[in-house]
Amino acid sequence: MQNLLSILFYVRKSKNKNLTHATVYLRITYKGKRAEASTMRKVPLSKWNAKANKMNGASAEARQLNRQLEIIKNRLYEIYQKLQNSGEAISASLLKDIFIGNDDSKKGILEMFEEHNLRMKKLVGKDYSFRTLQRYKTSKKHLTNFILKNYKTEDYHVKDIDTRLINSFIYYLKTEVNLSHNSALKYLAYLKKIVRVAVANGWLEKDPFYNFKLKRQVIDREFLTKEEIIKIMEKQFSISRVEQVRDIFLFSCYTGLSYSDVSKLTSNDITIGIDGRQWIKVKRTKTKTLSSIPLLKIPEEIIQKYKDFENPKGTLLPIVSNQRTNSYLKEIADVCKIKKNLTFHMARHTFATTVTLSNGVPIESVSKMLGHRSLRTTQHYAKILDDKLSEDMNTLRTRMAANEKE
Repeated sequence: MQNLLSILFYVRKSKNKNLTHATVYLRITYKGKRAEASTMRKVPLSKWNAKANKMNGASAEARQLNRQLEIIKNRLYEIYQKLQNSGEAISASLLKDIFIGNDDSKKGILEMFEEHNLRMKKLVGKDYSFRTLQRYKTSKKHLTNFILKNYKTEDYHVKDIDTRLINSFIYYLKTEVNLSHNSALKYLAYLKKIVRVAVANGWLEKDPFYNFKLKRQVIDREFLTKEEIIKIMEKQFSISRVEQVRDIFLFSCYTGLSYSDVSKLTSNDITIGIDGRQWIKVKRTKTKTLSSIPLLKIPEEIIQKYKDFENPKGTLLPIVSNQRTNSYLKEIADVCKIKKNLTFHMARHTFATTVTLSNGVPIESVSKMLGHRSLRTTQHYAKILDDKLSEDMNTLRTRMAANEKE
């Protein structure tokens, strides 16, 4: 043990030659690597014996200090022995952390999750949206229930997380929480971020997510057809709040903006573009990328309709919470006899598919308006409708027929 572990005490020399006392520091060396900490005790510089690692003399002050240093040394050897007996990986930093009461080797994943969420809460509206914070909170709730059910404990040591736990968590989300494959992967992604923080801080030796791959299932994203949009547009509503939700939904169908982006839209985001017409230029809440959207006639009319609407938050359009919005949209779908799960996000799919791509707008332009970082993301939203394919092929047939006559 003596060959592997070295414990000594020293005082740091000061540039101030008038100082008479100095703090005694502790230096732990294990396998050639050092960790240092203050003992919070001072010694007269004239009486410190650097070779003997103690204070000279037989005074009461010297005996007390030397006894305290001996207690520190014995305590460190005791910690070292316990770590050896438990089979845990030992380091100079770990010995120091345990000694000073900062033992991050016992860090819990739920503890980390809570710390992360508290930090994120302070950045809502700056770096994160409120919805993103809610997803992290829900992820922590699912993980808490999973740990309690499977391990009968209130937290789980970060250092013990492995691929077996990850697979068990996915299974739990699918079976106990009844989530779809893709929804389960979203919550797993939040856990992955917390685990990566633990790896970066050295609290977990190996990243259990390294080479761990689960592919998202390709699903057919629902969107509204032109006929369904017209149904919603022409429907008369006696309740003003429902009418407002319908209008904001249509606004998104013709701009591609998400709920979070529409809800924070102000008059400052409306500019005059290079064509002399009104454009929306806004950074997306989710990706921080710029969306540049030339306004069509319908969103222009909706803006005009609500130009005198008094909104306490100063936003351009009257917005209710996302939950209430989606609740009203289900009512709208019922009265319009639309057999689809109408949600606000469907407006974004509708813009990508029915409004733009099916009318010949290149996918590169659609991607720019949606504020996507890559075309691959846009391709998940966009579908080419059969009538657009038919139109394109008829154009091709016409050209080929013309070439044959020449």
